[in-house]
Amino acid sequence: MEFESFLNGVLLIKPKVHQDHRGHFFESFRQDALKEMGVTLNFIQDNQSLSNAGILRGLHFQAPPHAQGKLVRVIKGAVRDVVVDIRKESPTYGQFAAFELTEENFHALYVPPGFAHGFLTLRDQTIFTYKCTDYYHPETEGGVLWNSPELNIPWNIDQPILSEKDTKLPTFNDFNSPF
Repeated sequence: MEFESFLNGVLLIKPKVHQDHRGHFFESFRQDALKEMGVTLNFIQDNQSLSNAGILRGLHFQAPPHAQGKLVRVIKGAVRDVVVDIRKESPTYGQFAAFELTEENFHALYVPPGFAHGFLTLRDQTIFTYKCTDYYHPETEGGVLWNSPELNIPWNIDQPILSEKDTKLPTFNDFNSPF
């Protein structure tokens, strides 16, 4: 596995993929490799979503004491994946990083606690999966509006399909981070 680091804790993971006439094989998760990169949290819940093109989910997080780290990847399709540092004391607070995760590139992304996370599906029938370091607790969920002018995230879409809940999230300037 190859790792690239972003925003003081986010890891882009590029697995070694073995392909031949039969298909492909790769290790999609190696706890020991993540530990070598400083990720010592245990993953305890797996989630999966199916979305058509133009669906935007995010920007979401869970606040302490149930803050979640996530290990995300695409099984089928493609997404534009975005993380925003919401750790007040971080030198990269308020900065974002964006990645394209596809079924063809096999990349995964580790998102530590203290980041808002979201993704835009680029193809129909995209299957997105993520491992979490804590269970879902609705009372600690939060988020930031996907198109907050202060963040200026280049989603490359004007009218994504959003959940009603995601349309009511605060802009980054109106947001008070619990981290």
